[in-house]
Amino acid sequence: MIDIQGITKSFDSLQVLKGIDLHVDKGEVVSIVGPSGAGKTTLLQIVGTLDRPDTGSVVIDGADVFAMKAKNLAQFRNGHIGFVFQFHQLLPEFSALENIMIPAFIAGQSERKARQRAMELLNFMGLTDRADHRPKQLSGGENQRVAVARALVNHPDVILADEPSGSLDSRNKAELHQLFFDLRREFGQTFVIVTHDESLAALTDRTVHMKDGLIIDSDTPMTPTAPSDETGTLQ
Repeated sequence: MIDIQGITKSFDSLQVLKGIDLHVDKGEVVSIVGPSGAGKTTLLQIVGTLDRPDTGSVVIDGADVFAMKAKNLAQFRNGHIGFVFQFHQLLPEFSALENIMIPAFIAGQSERKARQRAMELLNFMGLTDRADHRPKQLSGGENQRVAVARALVNHPDVILADEPSGSLDSRNKAELHQLFFDLRREFGQTFVIVTHDESLAALTDRTVHMKDGLIIDSDTPMTPTAPSDETGTLQ
């Protein structure tokens, strides 16, 4: 699904990534952990095509993304990659439904098709009755679920998440983590998650450890675990 080879990245004289090789399988949930300054977010931004490496390649579902022209790359990003951030980044003037529909409109989908897909996702998230609410009318957990739905609206190959539960309380963290595994079970969704949350990292199929711009270890549990189904919906 994702093949990363020889990625380096410097900002002025500071080399942030020093040669990253990583493979992520389809349907895999991978966490990337490490101290601040290890290069985790920089790597995630490069995989998400939000930044370009100095050297190396990123291939997603067979497409060499940095060999594309800028317009084609933007279209690929919108259609194949979903993003979830620590703070939901929803547009405050739009409803939950409208926020989810925005990437579909950018992809050129009709309003009918975008609305149908967005409502399907809201239903899956348990938020159908919140469709017309704006972000300020929703709780932190509800906003983050809407953000996940927005990331999913174009049926992406991979979801990239940067500290997705960092702003949530313990209950909502657990429920968001459960949601990731629900999505993997239902849709075969692939996740790459940068996190400092040890409880989330412990649940993922594989934990990639970074330090000083290098991958220093990649653990593969014998039997991947997932949260129990006893949690409710995000509040």
